[in-house]
Amino acid sequence: MSNSFERVSRFSVGYDMNEVDEFLARARTAYEGREADFQGADITTASFGTERGGYDMRIVDEALDRLSDAFALQSRDDAIAAKGESAWVAELTERADVLKERLERPAGERFAPAAAGEPAYDKSDVDSLCDQLVAYFTEGLPMSVDDVRRAAFRRRRGADGYREAVVDVYLDHVADVMASVP
Repeated sequence: MSNSFERVSRFSVGYDMNEVDEFLARARTAYEGREADFQGADITTASFGTERGGYDMRIVDEALDRLSDAFALQSRDDAIAAKGESAWVAELTERADVLKERLERPAGERFAPAAAGEPAYDKSDVDSLCDQLVAYFTEGLPMSVDDVRRAAFRRRRGADGYREAVVDVYLDHVADVMASVP
């Protein structure tokens, strides 16, 4: 993966180039097996400062998604090599079952409501995606990991919406499971 991304104009704000380059250097080292402290989950939680004329955020985010997929596949291959394919399938099935438990909750109750005044995601938007995920996990509905990563929800405040952080972490786990399946 190249560290040279398209930049935004000098009048626009993009990701801090040094931070992105340093992060990707660490990720490359970890992917090659030389840094044990770096995990694939570090990619989904990565955040960067901004600067005028920095890297185009959309392009960097798309590259991070591809990198996350590569780490998920590497993790799958490592697990299969260490424990065998049937053990890996059993582990992945268990992770998917844990994720499905939340989806089985009634609409409007799948995630914690936001506190008063706290920004939140619209419950009906999130529940709509959750209904699609139910169909993906139970009926084989065609769905890509990018459908989950690129999901957008209207904003709400307080108890009219789900807490953003909880939904984001959950969807990161769903994306990780989906990316692990070849």
